[in-house]
Amino acid sequence: MKKLFSNFKGDAFGGITAGIVALPLALAFGVSSGLGPSAGLYGAIFIGFFAALFGGTNTQISGPTAPMTAVSMLVIAGIVATKGSVESAMPAILTVFLLAGIFQIGLGAIGLGKYIKYIPYPVVSGFMTAIGVIILITQILPSIGYYPKADVEYVSQFKPKAEEVILKDILKKEQEEGILVLEDFRKTIESAKQISQEDILEKSQTLANNNASGVIGALRVLPRALKNINWLELMLALGTIFIIYGFKRITKAVPSTLVALVVMSGIAYLFKLKYQPIEAITGDFPMPNMEIFTGFSLGSITPYIFTALTLALLGAIDSLLTSVVADNMTKTKHQPNKELVGQGIGNSIAAIFGGIPGAGATIRTVVNINSGGKTRLSGMIAGVLLLVILLALGPIASQIPAAVLAGILITVGIGVMDYKGLKAIPSLPKDMKIGPLKLSSEVLIMLIVLGLSTFWDLIYAVGIGLIIASLMFMKKIGDITARRSDVKALKEEAWDDEIDFPENLKEEVFIKHIKGPLFFGSTSEIQALAKQLPDTARTVIIRMGRMQYIDQSGLYALEDILVDLKSAGRKVLFVNIPKQPKYMMERIDIIPDLIPIEDCFKSFQECLKWIKENVKDTIPHKK
Repeated sequence: MKKLFSNFKGDAFGGITAGIVALPLALAFGVSSGLGPSAGLYGAIFIGFFAALFGGTNTQISGPTAPMTAVSMLVIAGIVATKGSVESAMPAILTVFLLAGIFQIGLGAIGLGKYIKYIPYPVVSGFMTAIGVIILITQILPSIGYYPKADVEYVSQFKPKAEEVILKDILKKEQEEGILVLEDFRKTIESAKQISQEDILEKSQTLANNNASGVIGALRVLPRALKNINWLELMLALGTIFIIYGFKRITKAVPSTLVALVVMSGIAYLFKLKYQPIEAITGDFPMPNMEIFTGFSLGSITPYIFTALTLALLGAIDSLLTSVVADNMTKTKHQPNKELVGQGIGNSIAAIFGGIPGAGATIRTVVNINSGGKTRLSGMIAGVLLLVILLALGPIASQIPAAVLAGILITVGIGVMDYKGLKAIPSLPKDMKIGPLKLSSEVLIMLIVLGLSTFWDLIYAVGIGLIIASLMFMKKIGDITARRSDVKALKEEAWDDEIDFPENLKEEVFIKHIKGPLFFGSTSEIQALAKQLPDTARTVIIRMGRMQYIDQSGLYALEDILVDLKSAGRKVLFVNIPKQPKYMMERIDIIPDLIPIEDCFKSFQECLKWIKENVKDTIPHKK
């Protein structure tokens, strides 16, 4: 406890500053997610406080971030499309977020935090750039003042579909109640009569909104939106963007995002401009959503397990990358597994209270450190500050123009893209050929992840990117190993300790050098080289000192080679078997069934001694 308050003044100033920076972003991410500004604030409050309290990076400030919000937006849109409305979908949505937090706790508990760093850079680059593109495209509509739900003509197109959906809901409810519709239509007719035009309109608005959501939806309605530009809303968005970039040139002591939020919202409110405000923020203390637990069942969460796991992994990557930034600035060392546990606890509690998920936020963490924050108290103070703002200023914050938050998000989208990776595209080596095109494998992976993330699904895009990156990596390693892990006759190339090998036995004995790991990427090369054995060689020495690793594919390939050699009546000797390959060979009885213990030598000198004593020169030599 004493250590927690050892830097109270610096932590207080750092936490307050970071909380102020987080406020506009929390509101913007909440609106962007589809759950409203309150959900963004709840996420920032609970994740910020509990991730700091239980996490493994002292100076980290956590809360909703662009990557987490982009994925959450897709999760929310998908569940809402299935359930019909945000209200009915809320328990399932929060269950996914709760599962993601629990998975993060599990990832930290089993020690996977240290392995996150092995995710290939092209996958991360393509993903981050896609996040930026998604935010930019989806914020075009609110920045020009077009809201699908408010477009009467557009909404009317969905009335037939709305009536169909409502009827399906009635039939589904009757089925759950055990009512046989074909035997008695009266109940169905009575239920249908209770449906008002307001109900149909509300359902039509929901369908219209869903149809215009995401990148493809936004592009679908963009031509219509451009014909209905609200110039006032556009000016509010452009003014916000101008202040954010312009104020940074004056000073960075005050967050330009907050300045833009206050100035543009103040202008819109004081001059009584006719703008679209964000959803209402009640200012009440957050309360847990108990529907998560009352409707819980294994069958209800099964469809969302993969989605929750992917969200957990993304949050882990996002947080640990920020932890590395914090380490570099503070010259400290974070605890990755403890950080994942802290993030998981924060996300779990935020989900219970209706907040969107989040992760370690780089900009807010940097602000905290630069403002004097040194301990976890700074992150906790940032969370408490946001709670105070929610309770004290909730109704006032409800008057913020939606276009202003759209402008803030546009600057976030521009900033989150990986320009370093994009700039490197022309200079990367073109190491693969597709038809007439030659391009870099890293660029291909990045473009695939970028394209799939933007126009299809962020979650699957990352998985596919990882698979492609892994396959390409394995091919490269296989090619390298094939060039290095070779078998050459002694007369072609001899290692230093083979120079004095008896000249009269060189045709009787074949020495096989395995250089590098023997795994599935190199087995075909090894199998092909085994056929190079000359007919005169009755004894084969396999030198394994440089074969540090063997996998199951390599193990069985080696077993096949040994069986063929033994069947041909050849004697096989192993030399200097490393620990891991020896363990693997003993597990499937290559040793001692195919190669007896006495035929395994610790050094080449021991093997050479055995050769001189047991191998006779039976080949007639020319004189």
